[in-house]
Amino acid sequence: MTDKYTMTDVAMPQLAESLVSATIAKWLKKPGDPIEQYEPICEVITDKVNAEIPSTLDGVMGDILAEEGQVVSVGEVICRIQTAGASDGTVASAGGASEPAHSPGAAISGDTSMRSRYSPAVQTLAAQHGIDLNRVQGTGLGGRITRKDVLKYIEQGGSQGAAAQPAVTEPARAERREQSGSAASPFSGLKQQPATPLSKEDLFTPIPDVRHSGLHLTETPKIPTIEVEGGGRSDYFIDVTPIRNTIARNMRQSVTEIPHAWTMIEVDVTNLVLLRNKLKDEFKRNEGVNLTYLAFLLKAVVNAIKDYPIMNSFWAVDKIVVKRDINLSLAVGTEDSVMTPVIHRADQKNIAGLAREIDELARKTREGKLTLDDMQGGTFTVNNTGSFGSILSYPIINYPQAAILTFESIVKKPVVINDMIAVRSMANLCLSLDHRILDGVICGRFLQRVKDNLEGYTLDTKLY
Repeated sequence: MTDKYTMTDVAMPQLAESLVSATIAKWLKKPGDPIEQYEPICEVITDKVNAEIPSTLDGVMGDILAEEGQVVSVGEVICRIQTAGASDGTVASAGGASEPAHSPGAAISGDTSMRSRYSPAVQTLAAQHGIDLNRVQGTGLGGRITRKDVLKYIEQGGSQGAAAQPAVTEPARAERREQSGSAASPFSGLKQQPATPLSKEDLFTPIPDVRHSGLHLTETPKIPTIEVEGGGRSDYFIDVTPIRNTIARNMRQSVTEIPHAWTMIEVDVTNLVLLRNKLKDEFKRNEGVNLTYLAFLLKAVVNAIKDYPIMNSFWAVDKIVVKRDINLSLAVGTEDSVMTPVIHRADQKNIAGLAREIDELARKTREGKLTLDDMQGGTFTVNNTGSFGSILSYPIINYPQAAILTFESIVKKPVVINDMIAVRSMANLCLSLDHRILDGVICGRFLQRVKDNLEGYTLDTKLY
């Protein structure tokens, strides 16, 4: 019987309600490569987060219609996949390419550059069945583990039992952490130029880490690898990456459309410092995450928004939309960009719950594991600029929200209390506001309420 082949168009999906386009970052499949259902075919960059586009069917990659770096509108065809239409449901080219790949050692003897890249479908399936992916042989392109590889491993009785695991040395743990990080990053497959070794003097002089925000200074900042072009003797050119271009576009939209205003208030956080110092070690032992000042701030902000819900709104031309759910966006800095993952329904979480959310989102941001759900739905943004020593800042509003609050560095200062001078731990709270929605009176009262909440913490405050 003669096989029949069908070319199926693959269009750019609607990754999120507000997204109208995405940029092709890297193709993971080439024309002629076999493709399995749920296997990623390309990486894309969106305004919200980087993501992988999975295949919805089995087949063979056909024509690629969108080039890497091209901006593609939602619904536009990006490639074609060849599928089988014969009665026996087989495709000669796909079967011939994939069958030998499932033989033992096929992936090991060939290219293994994609061995540590796991698709969301593979990660989910492995987590459900407790599978150690380091034990699974990959038969995909570059030794990549596919969903069928995991299913086959399960059928053969593979599991990740604690007793069956071999001892892991510290170098092996380090290698595994590096592999995990590269698997999570959307650009881990891209070829990078080796960085020139730099001396400590070339970078910076280290200083004691006096703040533990959980967002910026929990580890030594990485030095970004920057692609540059040749210029003259006195300058050189840096290519604008799609992520940087998105940040530039969003910032320009915010300052162009929103009439920004700014206000600041000083807060005495001495009692908060004493409370955190009392609880942080026990919390770390019990929860495994850092108890940061930011968790206390978020709780204070949430309670203030409850009293002044207009802060949780956005401008809609002929109306002001006030959101019922308080979803706090956190400005998280990486070495080359700023992301704003969201703590959904923050008003329903206690201080301990907020601390866990902060740690989780910060970790996912650094490892490149943020999902679209992590980035959507924010209604009010908080930024911990004090974590890198700032004492005063003028933040740009996270469009289309109505306001953004920064928590500045905690500094010991002489303060007059009852006509006497005392040394207290002080911090500034800076608020940028959309003057179409908010005015000085309401924002002043809001900041005063946040101040009261922060200064109201005592040694008896409960985390749970």
